[in-house]
Amino acid sequence: MADAIRTLVIEDDESMREVLAWQVGEVAGEVDTAADGEKGLKLYDPAVHRLVITDLRMPKKDGMTVLREILKRDPDAMVIVVSAFGDVPIAVEAMKAGAYDFILKPFDREHLQTVVKKALKVTSLRRRVEDLEQRLDQGGKTLVYASAAMSEVVRMVDLIADSDIPVLITGESGTGKELLARRLHSRSGRRDGPYVAINCGAIPRDLIESELFGHARGAFTGAVKDRKGRFEQANGGTLLLDEVGELPLELQPKLLRVLEEGRVNVLGREKTVPVDVRVLAATNRDLAAEAAAGRFRSDLYFRLNVIEVHVPPLRERTEDVSALALHFLKKWGQGRDLTVKPDAMAMLEGAQWPGNVRELENACRRFALLADKGVVTMEMAAQAVGTSVAMKRESVGLVMPEDGLSLRDLEKEAVLKALKVNRFNQSKAARFLRIPRHVLLYRMKKYGISKGVSAGEGEQ
Repeated sequence: MADAIRTLVIEDDESMREVLAWQVGEVAGEVDTAADGEKGLKLYDPAVHRLVITDLRMPKKDGMTVLREILKRDPDAMVIVVSAFGDVPIAVEAMKAGAYDFILKPFDREHLQTVVKKALKVTSLRRRVEDLEQRLDQGGKTLVYASAAMSEVVRMVDLIADSDIPVLITGESGTGKELLARRLHSRSGRRDGPYVAINCGAIPRDLIESELFGHARGAFTGAVKDRKGRFEQANGGTLLLDEVGELPLELQPKLLRVLEEGRVNVLGREKTVPVDVRVLAATNRDLAAEAAAGRFRSDLYFRLNVIEVHVPPLRERTEDVSALALHFLKKWGQGRDLTVKPDAMAMLEGAQWPGNVRELENACRRFALLADKGVVTMEMAAQAVGTSVAMKRESVGLVMPEDGLSLRDLEKEAVLKALKVNRFNQSKAARFLRIPRHVLLYRMKKYGISKGVSAGEGEQ
């Protein structure tokens, strides 16, 4: 996840909104604002806003609705409710519903900032604990993301984690399917049980049955002792069948039987062995198409695919590239303070990354070794993505009339020209302006800017 924490202030009174934003910004850094509950919920991003301050009485959607909607999207979100004295009973109700605290109007600046500081401290501690848990649960690997697409994937994973239903995780190679499988296990009721993974495509066909179901001594030539299969090893926990689409067709009925009966037929034994295992499966193949073509059993497909979690490729979630790149540079930098030039990062964000996160990590390992003076340059990025295309930047050149210019017009012109410089690539334009992408989208909507307009166009 992105490291930056922003605060969202939702308040319908313009003067009060400005006061809140200013005073909160003094202790919390960057602040986004919304003029009512409906706009606030549209602007809210659980990957960015770990602290929300909302008024209770607002048009369109009130503070209680905002609170409930935000906690649905992120149960760990910190929400502070601002209320008038007469709203105290409702504020107490908000606390019971999950608000962190409430502040009475008129509020004291020092009290407001103290509450905000405490909320931020709790948020920081939570994130540190989450990071440590992730590193332990995922064998030292961390699930890093900043995009709305991956936020939705993780939200879905967390929603279905605490159950025993089979889950099919689909997506291209290198997108992070196994990390999500580990997260499903670590957040389930089986977290204290074993987590076992087997790559069905990496084991020879004549050994895969023994690997899955185990064998008794003397079951075949070379079976010199009893051996538990992966199902028995995972008993009481979770089993991941990675690359399940590679499983030999003749073995699929045996796997289906285990899933249906909860018993394993061990090679060389007459009696079956009961197992209590939650089965997850991952594949980069289109199993529905494979089943239609007769290369994968349709009954096994439907058994595995009770719920599908699809992980989008990295090229479809470019917001994750910078977060991942900085994470990998820190991981492989051996304590060096490595940085990436803006044009180099823009090139990394625009690359296709056919190998997805795995390919990006390999590129960052090379950067960590080769970066002169700790800086990743445009040339290094171009070499990593296999292109020598030069990024051309034109000067923004804002015009300042002699008779003055309103701040609103100045901001609108800056947004327009940043978009034009970056050929209306919103991610690149947001980076150019040094603001999050969702803030850019908010500004575009505010000024009536749509893709393809030129400077001077758009609603006034």
